[in-house]
Amino acid sequence: MARRTKAEADETRTKLLDAAEEVFFEKGVSRTSLGDVAQRAGATRGAVYWHFKDKVDVFSSMLARVCMPFDEICDDMFGDLPPLERIRRSIHNVFESVSLDERRRKIFDTAMFKMEYVGELAAVRERHIEAAQISRAKFAHDLAAAAQELQVNMPMSADMAAQGLHSLFVGLIHGWVLNEGSFPLTHTACMSVDAYLSGLGFQRHLSPLDPDGAC
Repeated sequence: MARRTKAEADETRTKLLDAAEEVFFEKGVSRTSLGDVAQRAGATRGAVYWHFKDKVDVFSSMLARVCMPFDEICDDMFGDLPPLERIRRSIHNVFESVSLDERRRKIFDTAMFKMEYVGELAAVRERHIEAAQISRAKFAHDLAAAAQELQVNMPMSADMAAQGLHSLFVGLIHGWVLNEGSFPLTHTACMSVDAYLSGLGFQRHLSPLDPDGAC
């Protein structure tokens, strides 16, 4: 009986988060009340407060159900590859996974364009800043390692190069989400990243990716 009760509670929580995704996307976070979320889910406000402390908790839990791009960059799934290929493949993997998931696009749309990271949501902003710093540091580490391995003299420091690469990465996702997926994200990203890496001096080392990772 306990297992059934827990299963029912989990189902209600999932329905509430599904409803929050829809209503936040349609109305924006600040204009959405917990009553709106409850109504869309076919639940009561009491059910919302049983599962979540407040709207910030609902929003944070909604984000936690999807892997954010910065977090994916920091995954170690390509850890055995040479640093230059690790950069290219990890970025390609992020853009491909994002472009194939309409639900993630809508959640990113909400997070980027339909909320204000102030007041009670300031902590969520700090989490995004921290994740971005970690991904930039990873880029810097891999760029420095690639330059040393391939004997490339980059025209700027690894930290500056990482800042530029990170800005390109974020900007492509931002533009794609803003324009509702109106351009081929993965192909555009691969071409743009390789053009940037070429400008850093790696042009002779950018071999085509294999068919499983091709742009």
